[in-house]
Amino acid sequence: MQKSRFPPDGSQLSRYAARLNAAEINTSFYRFHDPAVYARWAAATPEAFRFSLKIPRLISHDRALMRAREPLERFLDESSALGPKRGALLLQLPPSFAFDARSVARFFDLVRARYEGPLVCEPRHASWTSAAATRVLVRCHVARVAADPPRADGLGEPAGWDGLIYYRWHGSPRPYFSPYSDERLTELAARIAASTVDVWCVFDNTGSGAAAANALTVSDDLARRETIRTPV
Repeated sequence: MQKSRFPPDGSQLSRYAARLNAAEINTSFYRFHDPAVYARWAAATPEAFRFSLKIPRLISHDRALMRAREPLERFLDESSALGPKRGALLLQLPPSFAFDARSVARFFDLVRARYEGPLVCEPRHASWTSAAATRVLVRCHVARVAADPPRADGLGEPAGWDGLIYYRWHGSPRPYFSPYSDERLTELAARIAASTVDVWCVFDNTGSGAAAANALTVSDDLARRETIRTPV
């Protein structure tokens, strides 16, 4: 974390939340968390702060969306301790997971029967750019992640349900390491500012420590644009 650009005191999360308004919980992808952990994270952040959460890989990778009811219910029950700070749920699929209308629709219907909040999907197979995939995403109110770099043509732009946009930038040209140029970040901020729906923007290029700096650049750019629109 860019230490000099955050308050000097407090936990890493509370210091982060003093400058940025959302965080993606990646650890929920690898393991389940006690509700007390989620409650502690919620208590350490301001009222307007929001968390997105990765759906466990047990569901997305190990079980390929099948036999998902029990782990999904456990995940939702535990993360409900975030209260109103629980935001988007992120389903990230393996690159080999081709779109299958029956299994995908069944899973999203299972989620929607239990969760009414924001739901996004990051597929990494070209079949997810099809019209059939878009129809399922729209029906189930699931936004398709706009990823950078995209794993296939078309996956770098928002798609699916248009009530939410979720940018997930991993670093380019070297995923998870490369920082983004000021020019690309300015372009991204302009797209976010022009949106008429809620936008999430997550930087995953943490390997070199670039994520926090890139996020702050975009956040500061958006703040300047807001000041220009609504002068005091």
